[in-house]
Amino acid sequence: LSHTKDMTNKIISLLALSAFATSAFADHHGEKAAIVVEFPPPFLIGTPVQVNLPHLEDAGAPAPVIMAPKGTINIAKDKEVTSSDDFPIIGDLSYATDGDKESEEGYFVELAPGLQWIQVDLEKSSTVYGVSMWHFHTQKRAYNDVILQISDDEAFKTGVTTVFNNDHDNSSGLGKGADKAYLETNKGKLIDARGIKGQYVRLYSAGNTSNEMNHVVEVEVYGTN
Repeated sequence: LSHTKDMTNKIISLLALSAFATSAFADHHGEKAAIVVEFPPPFLIGTPVQVNLPHLEDAGAPAPVIMAPKGTINIAKDKEVTSSDDFPIIGDLSYATDGDKESEEGYFVELAPGLQWIQVDLEKSSTVYGVSMWHFHTQKRAYNDVILQISDDEAFKTGVTTVFNNDHDNSSGLGKGADKAYLETNKGKLIDARGIKGQYVRLYSAGNTSNEMNHVVEVEVYGTN
């Protein structure tokens, strides 16, 4: 009986020590929570255009669950946006980080045909856990060669990490990607950035299945400085 009691006390002590270690780890590293994205209301207009892509994601595919330290926020809000197209056809580059995610005219910026990019300056090197992007969601369409990169180099010449790439044939010249194309909806696209550090977030596209133009409604970067 005494031996059993001693073993029980040792087990209790070990459990208490384990609980203390777990608590200490959580206190030191911070608790985590799933990133929650706020969606604009759905709004579809016009005649749907058939989307035929060999590498298209299944409609309704669930968004990833991305865990990040509690308190992680959208650090791209109202940050400066630059682009490969110095003179957008419609809208202003600032629309991409103004917090308005609706897709009618007045909420999106339209860039010229061909491979184009927009770039968000987070102002200092930051840890990025996730990125949400909305191109244009008032019509059923998919954008071509969507590539998302993060770097501390403003020119994206060195230290570049690609976190999403659905360019299946390397037509963009930035490397062949294994990610799938996807249909635009009011839920946008949430990308797991895996805690990559960088000051700049760059988003490429090369037209879409409805026309040759490039559009961006909003980019949200969930991270910590």
